[in-house]
Amino acid sequence: MESATLREKADAFRKLHAGPGIFVLPNVWDVVTARLVEAAGFPALATTSAGVAWALGYPDGERISRDEMLAAVGRIARSVRVPVTADMEAGYGAAPEAAAETARGTIAAGAVGLNLEDGTDDGSLLDVTLHVERIRAAREAGGAAGVPIVVNARTDAFEIKEWTPAQRLAEAVRRANAYHAAGADCLFVPHVSDAETIARLAREIEGPLNVIAGPPAPPIPELARLGVRRASLGPRLIQATLGLLRRVVLELRAHGTYEAMRDLIVPFGELQRVVGG
Repeated sequence: MESATLREKADAFRKLHAGPGIFVLPNVWDVVTARLVEAAGFPALATTSAGVAWALGYPDGERISRDEMLAAVGRIARSVRVPVTADMEAGYGAAPEAAAETARGTIAAGAVGLNLEDGTDDGSLLDVTLHVERIRAAREAGGAAGVPIVVNARTDAFEIKEWTPAQRLAEAVRRANAYHAAGADCLFVPHVSDAETIARLAREIEGPLNVIAGPPAPPIPELARLGVRRASLGPRLIQATLGLLRRVVLELRAHGTYEAMRDLIVPFGELQRVVGG
């Protein structure tokens, strides 16, 4: 895709974070799910790293290679007209150059945004200064490519089990504000679902806050009232889809009946048009 077109998509995607209203971003894992989300009228879509990995036979957590992940992102981005942002996990390497390489690959695949997280394989967090450098490197890579890639900087502060809730909140805010100052467009704080914590994050974080919607989080209108600017679904859509599949096959195995899928089957011809269109 031409850089001018990608630049326009990146600008349009960035503007969605400014309102009006909360920006809801479903996460997809292949072409048909991307087409269905686009057909539902969403102005942009995201990939789910877990969903892509699971669909290709890998656990989540950068077990899939960067090249395989980018190949999946590319198929999705080419299949839709709306902007696509890619969950590229921790950027496939702790060094700033690894983040830059991931950003270049994301743009080459046709996506105009990426998630970049500060969690590590051993359950700790990257040094704040290092992650700041990684965010800057990703933004500079986008600038060099002529595409102002939208960086959604994620902190996994709420995953640190030995910290108290107050420590997790304080560190999430500290990190998110440092990442925003470094050029991140949106600040992603997963693993939070209670309204009081979300409201405090929205008040104390200086840029747009992204949380994961879907159970057990509050409904979208409540997230908007709490001050959330971007609500993505993360792995929730694929989890729900696989939950339905499991329910269907268990019923089929146990009873030979079809009640679980009776009212949910999308007509064959409709799916042909969605994918072929």
